[in-house]
Amino acid sequence: MAVEKGKVLSLEDRIPKIKEHRRRKANRRLIFLISLFFLLIMLVIYFQSPLSHINEIKVEGNESVPDKIIIKNSGLKKGNNIWKLDKKEAVKNIEELQEIKNAKIKLGFPNTVYLQVKEFKTIAYVSTGTEFHPILENGLIVVNNHEGGVPVSAPILSSFKEDGVLEHMAKELKELPPEIINVISEIYYTPKKTDKYHITLFMNDGFEVSATILSFSEKMVHYPSFVSQLDPKIKGVIDLEVGSFFKAYETKESNNKNEGE
Repeated sequence: MAVEKGKVLSLEDRIPKIKEHRRRKANRRLIFLISLFFLLIMLVIYFQSPLSHINEIKVEGNESVPDKIIIKNSGLKKGNNIWKLDKKEAVKNIEELQEIKNAKIKLGFPNTVYLQVKEFKTIAYVSTGTEFHPILENGLIVVNNHEGGVPVSAPILSSFKEDGVLEHMAKELKELPPEIINVISEIYYTPKKTDKYHITLFMNDGFEVSATILSFSEKMVHYPSFVSQLDPKIKGVIDLEVGSFFKAYETKESNNKNEGE
């Protein structure tokens, strides 16, 4: 009997603890349901409020293409639902611009959209007499130039036509390192009977270069080394057509000397 009495007492002792455990469990469940309820209400309020709509569109990484052009091409507009925008479609639309290499779209809290772009580098400009069209590193010529104005950061190509010669010229320029590109001021297409690919370059350091497009990048890559062996005070023509040799411009003194002889 003593053993049975002990068992009853032990069970009675546990009943309050079981009740307390159940009460706490019920409270946690109630708190969870109340929190979930308020969360759902907040989500409904958020999606119905202006906070869930695009308030600002920012463009990052662009230099030549204006913000407004990229935003327009993306198809995104202020007021659109930020959670319903089609990122893939917007990226595809942005990358249709000739100057854009690739694009990404990121969302910023609470309702800002960032259009992050990377542009193709401009390696030269083609002069049409009244306008300058950029030539990109991928060889494309941008007809609708968004930049406007006179280019200063890349060589200007003159007397070229939009044909295979110009495309070949663009490919050769693409092969050159930036430090060589930056020293070229102008490139004129000056074909000869013996070479329809002949060009004449005017350099920023005052020298003139006679070359052929067919071996242009191969020869021009050695330009700094060749010029370093010349007297910077004596300007002239560097001939890179076949070999590599220099011919100084005739000065007034040399002309007078020749006349005296």
